[in-house]
Order: sequence, then structure tokens, then C-alpha cells
Amino acid sequence: MGRKRSGTPDPWVYKMRAGWRLARANPIFVRLSSGLLEVPVSLPVGVWAIVGPSGGISGNRNQHAEADEWGWVFAHLMLHAGFGHLDPRGVPERALERNLTGEWQGAPYQPNAIYRAACCAVVDGYLSTLKIGRVPVDLPPSPGGSDERALTERWWTDGVPEQYRRQNFPDFLIGTAEVAAEVDHRAGFASGIAAAARDALAEAGRDVTSGQRKELRAWDIALNWFVSSYPLLGALAAGMSVVADADVARGWDISIAAVNAEAAEIYINPYAGLSGMEWRFVLAHEMLHAALRHGERAQWRDPYLFNVACDYVVNGWLVEMGVGELPQGLLYDPELKGLSAEGIYDRIAGDLRRMRKLATLRGRGRGDIVGEPLPHSGSPGRYIDLDDYYRGALSQGLAYHLAGGRGLLPAGLEQEIRTLDQPPLPWDAQLARWFDEFVPVVERRRSYARASRRQSSTPDIPRPAWVRPDESVRLPTFGVVLDTSGSMSAALMGKGLGAIAAYARARDVPRARVIFCDAAAYDAGYLPVDDIAARVRVRGRGGTELQPGIRLLERATDFPADGPILIITDGRCDVVRIHREHAYLIPAGASLPFRPRGPVFRMR
Repeated sequence: MGRKRSGTPDPWVYKMRAGWRLARANPIFVRLSSGLLEVPVSLPVGVWAIVGPSGGISGNRNQHAEADEWGWVFAHLMLHAGFGHLDPRGVPERALERNLTGEWQGAPYQPNAIYRAACCAVVDGYLSTLKIGRVPVDLPPSPGGSDERALTERWWTDGVPEQYRRQNFPDFLIGTAEVAAEVDHRAGFASGIAAAARDALAEAGRDVTSGQRKELRAWDIALNWFVSSYPLLGALAAGMSVVADADVARGWDISIAAVNAEAAEIYINPYAGLSGMEWRFVLAHEMLHAALRHGERAQWRDPYLFNVACDYVVNGWLVEMGVGELPQGLLYDPELKGLSAEGIYDRIAGDLRRMRKLATLRGRGRGDIVGEPLPHSGSPGRYIDLDDYYRGALSQGLAYHLAGGRGLLPAGLEQEIRTLDQPPLPWDAQLARWFDEFVPVVERRRSYARASRRQSSTPDIPRPAWVRPDESVRLPTFGVVLDTSGSMSAALMGKGLGAIAAYARARDVPRARVIFCDAAAYDAGYLPVDDIAARVRVRGRGGTELQPGIRLLERATDFPADGPILIITDGRCDVVRIHREHAYLIPAGASLPFRPRGPVFRMR
């Protein structure tokens, strides 16, 4: 009775087959050269399956799981092949180790544990977006937009975080360059992604009510092209929507197009009369505006002129990359190649009359970066996590673009994308760096004139104490000009003064020269750094005039000629001119009514 009837499949094989069908049902794997080898193999505990250089996948006979769990495992292994992890030509030499299992499946190499952990982390992050099967283990969070090579370099120095160490045996093996050239997994994977994107776009173009496919317009085709054929901007295009509403274009004076980054919407004029290649250029232009956060980078600059400067930069990149065709009349100057938007702004800001006659995609005298979602029928706008979305979309797009050999990118564009992947330093860390650079450290010395605090532990051995220089030696100091007008809140002043006192104390600065400014300048003299935050009594609460306080410090005979000045204000002040090293400390979101010469730190 205990014997299985003839013809009844082994439950292990049955579930393996069902999981294989589940994984292969995803269209991105259809053109991938891979197959399920039903001959069971003996693998260490915890290793579900393994994929060889030719794409053959073998499961662990001792691993019992459900079909949906096997489906996730098989998708994970096929992604290893599709990402090129089985190809030794793209693997750092130090990440290759001899295959301890011999020439199993023609694989002479296996990945180093650090490289394997990085590859698995990247694969798991991508697989989490596909929703295939069920994850059989607890996965750590995705490490971010870094590819496996960048993670390997980072973890080689810092070590692999504990949560990314799952097993001591690889789940993929690496073949020779000849095998990789014969079986190009990456090409098959890219072909499958493109086919899946085309199928999805075709399905999206079908009229839900009638079931008939509706005709795609030129801008729809252009947007779909990025998703299916241009990996650098494909993720951006998939997450943004085009609003082709003639009433919106007419009401907001949109000649060709405009973009709002917060809503991830591109507003176009459907009667602009552009060709398909020109729409491709226009959409790429607006997507880069949004992703590179050009609207926020304007800061103190004139928004329209900075928009013009960004147009010159973006159009130059797109022409260099050959993305679509530049529509007639757009801003383009080959002589500005290699300059940043800030650098171009400095050039054009001197001729305001001529520059205001130039036209962006929105029209003459109007920027195509709009500050808020434009009202239109349908969705009022999808508010998203801008940092995560734009940084992730561009970083992953750059990795796929370079891995796929899609051609070189302009150095400026690649640099800006990589900069996005590095979160900016907090304002207090930036302020600390400023102190390190411009406020010198007090050189302490040891002296037997004073006993060390540890002298009692060794009464027979004299111990010198650390002492500061004599008062005859000039001690480091700095000046603080504090805006005490009615628009400055107590919380804001407390945060700024507290940070200043902390960093001054860390550098052994005993006193700072403090000036209060509103309608007049009040000289508080030299104050102990602890008193700056704790016991200062703010005197005036009138309007804001900072220049008298700056002038008072610069002319003071008891203030060092090279002493740096830190100005704390909310930005609602007069135009100031400072002739020595200085910096500004302002609230996040505020701007100064002039072009600052020194660094600006934004309190959050």
C-alpha cells in the first residue's frame, strides 16, 4: 500500500515544474536561454538551486517548498543570467574564484562571497518589483540605486552587512568568455524586456469600453519608445504621464510643453505640430528638467533665467546623445558645451533685456518648469517621494544604459546623475566643515606648571596637564551677525546659535564677537560661546538692516582682519556686501535677495 502508483509524478518534481511555469510565464524571461534540469543535485543546506553558465538550473533535492516559492527562486536565478552575472568578462578579477565543485556545468569559476552578495542584493531589489511567486526567506531592504560593481567596491572596503549574508555557497556559477559569447543571456533578457514593454503598451492603448485598440498619438509613441528602447530614461518615462489638453495649454500659455516634478506630469500643446522625433526630444527635455530638480536648484537666481540656462545644458546633452530631433527655435549653443547650468546663468545674467526675449518650450519669457500641478480633468496629480523616485529612476537607468553598451553619455549628465545618488550632507555637517576650514584650532601644549587631573593616581610620577596658550597669544575667534527682526522665530535663532556654540566649543574657541541687527546694529561684544545660545538677550525687533552690522565688524579695531563672519538670517533682509570670508545660515526653503559670495547653509 505504501508504494506509489506507476505514473504518479514525484511531488518534488511536480512542484518544481509548477514553479518553473510560474516564473517563465513572465514575458521578460521568454527569450532568455535557460532551462530546468529535473535531475536532482546535492547542494548545501540553504541553497535552493543553482544556475550554470549555459542557463541550466538545477534544484536541491533536499529542499522542499511550494510551487510559488520555487517560482520566486527560479526568477531570481534567471535574473542572475539576464544581468550578466554568469559572464566572466564583466566580473572584477579579484571576485573570481575557482569552482570548488569541479567543472560542474562547464563552470570553471564561482563568485567571491562579496561579489555574490552584491549580485543577490541587486537581483532581489529588481525582483521585488516583478511580483513573481512568494519570497521564501526574509529579505533585507534594497541597498539603493547602486549596481553590483559599485556595491562590491563598497563592501570590499567596509565589509558585507550582516543582513546580506545568506549562504556560504553561490547560487550561480561563472563560465568562460567563450561560453558567454556563445550564449548571450543579456541580449535575450533585453529582448524580452523590450517585447514585454511593447505588449504592455499595446494593451494600454486598447479602449476599455469597446475592446478596440485606439490609435496612439505622436507623443504617446515617443513616450513608449523610452520605456521599450532607451534604458537611461525608460524608468522615468514609465513613471510620468503626459497631459495633452488643449484647454490647459491655452490657459497656461504653453506653446509646446511644460513639466511639474511633484506631480510627475508633462503638459503639452497637442496642436504644436511636431513630428514624432521632435516629440521624443521634447519629452526627454522635460523629463531631465524634473529628474535633475532644476526647479529647486534656482535658489536665489532669477527663475526664468535659470530655466533658460538649464535649457541650454539639457538641449546640448540631447543633441550630443542623438535623442530625437531638436525642434526649430529651441535654445542651443555648441559654444556652451561642458558648462553647468550655474555657469551659463552667470554668463547670461548680465544681459537681461536680450535674454528675456528667448523662448523655452513653454514660450517667450515663461519657464517650462512649473511650480505646482496644473489643474486638468482627471487626476489632479500624483504626489510621490521625489528623492526616491527620481534618484532611483535615473541611477538604475544609467546602470542599464552603460551595461547594455548603448553609447557614451555627456560627462556633465553622467556626473549629475551620479551626484543625485549621493544624498547631500546635512546642514550641520556642512557648517562643521566651514568651521574646520576657516576657524583655526587652538594649539594646546603640555605644562608641568599645572598638574594633570590624573596626578592622584600616580603621586610619585609628575604628570603635565594640557593648557591653552597664554593670553598674549591671539586665540581664534569669529563674528556672528544675527538678524533679530520680527520675522525671525526664537526656534530658528536657537537652532542656529546652538550649532555655532557647539562647533566653537569643539574647536576650543573661547569667545565670539556678536552683533544683533534689525533697524539698527547692536554690538554685544565678545561673548563666551556657551552664552551665545544660553543667555543672550535679543534687543531689537524692528526691520532688517544687516549691512550696518557687517560694517561695524569690518571696521572694529579689536576684531581680527582675517576673522570669518557668520550671518544668521531668514532671508528677508537688505543686500549686503562683505569683504572677508563669510557664510550664511538660513532656514530650509528660504532664499537671499542677492547673489551670495560665501557658502549658504540651510537649517532643517
